[in-house]
Amino acid sequence: MKPFKLAASLAVALSVVPFAAFAQDAEEESSAFSWSLAAVSDYVWRGVSQTDEDPTGQIGLTYNSPVGLYAGAWASGVDFGSGGPDFEVDYFVGYNVDFSESVNFDVMLNRYTYPDASELNFNELITKTTFAETYSLTVAYSDDFGGTDEDAWYYNLGGSWGLPHDYTLNAGVGYNQTEDALGENYVDWNLGVSKSWGMVTASLGYVGTNGKGNDLFGDLADDRVVLTLSVGN
Repeated sequence: MKPFKLAASLAVALSVVPFAAFAQDAEEESSAFSWSLAAVSDYVWRGVSQTDEDPTGQIGLTYNSPVGLYAGAWASGVDFGSGGPDFEVDYFVGYNVDFSESVNFDVMLNRYTYPDASELNFNELITKTTFAETYSLTVAYSDDFGGTDEDAWYYNLGGSWGLPHDYTLNAGVGYNQTEDALGENYVDWNLGVSKSWGMVTASLGYVGTNGKGNDLFGDLADDRVVLTLSVGN
């Protein structure tokens, strides 16, 4: 069974920090473009390793318009085994709006592509509603999940809480309704802490799936610790 993933742009290697700092100084604060560079000990998407439990690099660029519309691209290394693609490149367009002082809504159409493995390409519509800047509900839908020509839904409840000394605690639990596409539904979860120093962020997370996830993906869905180093604006 081939593992699948979603774009979430995290982290950067410390070796790229000087370059990133220079780029940030050169930009005006009102710049419509945001970017990120990243290094992760394991690219995990919805509880499943996309890199055969190995580290990889990631990069993203987004244009944000004054009216809430945005578009961009994100890329990461992947490893699906012998003969599989080496890269994932995602293209997305979306809209972000504040419904009130305490409710924010974001809707995005994401196109997952895999050079040299176009049979895996698929689209996903993703919505995220954030309450009081702390709690979030994500709902995603694809009618061709992982190139299977089958429907799949994803639901996630998450939270983010500030801690002393500028640390942040993050937690979430997701339900993957993938029985039609993969033959089984499964649960994923994450618990982590992060700290930022200007543009640089370090994150340490503990992620995993329930037994159904292990049935589908084997060791790729085992519980694991993931280290992320990132830089961006």
